[in-house]
Amino acid sequence: LRRVLESNQLQLYFQPQISLESKRVIGVEALLRWHHPELGMVAPSDFIPIAEDSGLILSIGEWVLRAAVCQMKAWMSAGMAPLVIAVNLSAIQFRRADLPELISSVLDEFELPPEFLELELTEGVAMENPLAAIEMMNVLHERGIRMSIDDFGTGYSSLSYLKRFKVYKLKIDKSFVHDISHDPEDEAIVEAIIGLSRSLGLQTIAEGVETAEQL
Repeated sequence: LRRVLESNQLQLYFQPQISLESKRVIGVEALLRWHHPELGMVAPSDFIPIAEDSGLILSIGEWVLRAAVCQMKAWMSAGMAPLVIAVNLSAIQFRRADLPELISSVLDEFELPPEFLELELTEGVAMENPLAAIEMMNVLHERGIRMSIDDFGTGYSSLSYLKRFKVYKLKIDKSFVHDISHDPEDEAIVEAIIGLSRSLGLQTIAEGVETAEQL
C-alpha cells in the first residue's frame, strides 16, 4: 500500500449521478480502486481501513482529490457540459487543519471553480465531533466548497446539529434503496428522509438505484 502512488496502481472509477427530472447525468462520484499487479483488484473495504490506520489515507486522499479535479477539468476543456464531481473524505482527512487550504490550492492548480466540487462526509464521521464538524464546514462553505452527508440514515444524527451543518445534499444509503420496492419500512424511511430534506431546503440523492422498481 505504501508503494501504490509511486507505481501508479490506483485508479478512479466514476459513478454517474442522474436527475430524475431531466433524466440527465448531472454529476459523478469518484470511486477509488486499487489494481495490484499480482492480487488484481483489491476492494476498498479491504485497503481503506489499513490506509486510515497507517496514516497513508492522507497522501492517498490527496491523490484522489487531485486526480478527480484534474479529470473534471479535462472533461470540461474537451467540451463536456459542466458537472459536479463528488469526492469522499475520510475522518482523518476531515480532521486536517489545513484541509480548506489544500482543497483551494488543488482547485486553483487546475483552475476549477469550487461549485463543481462536492465533498462527501459520512454521517458517522460528522457526528464524531459535531461542533468541530460545524466549524470545518463553515470554513469550507466560505470558500464556496459544497458538502453532502453520505450514508444518511445509518448513523445517529441529532437533528439539532443537522440544521447547523453547512451541507446541501443528503445521500440516502443504498441499504434503504435496495429493498424499497417490497419493504414498507424502507419505503417509509426514504420518504421521511426526502421530506426532511425538502423541509430543510436540501437535495437528496439515492445510492444504488439499479432496477425500475427502485427508480
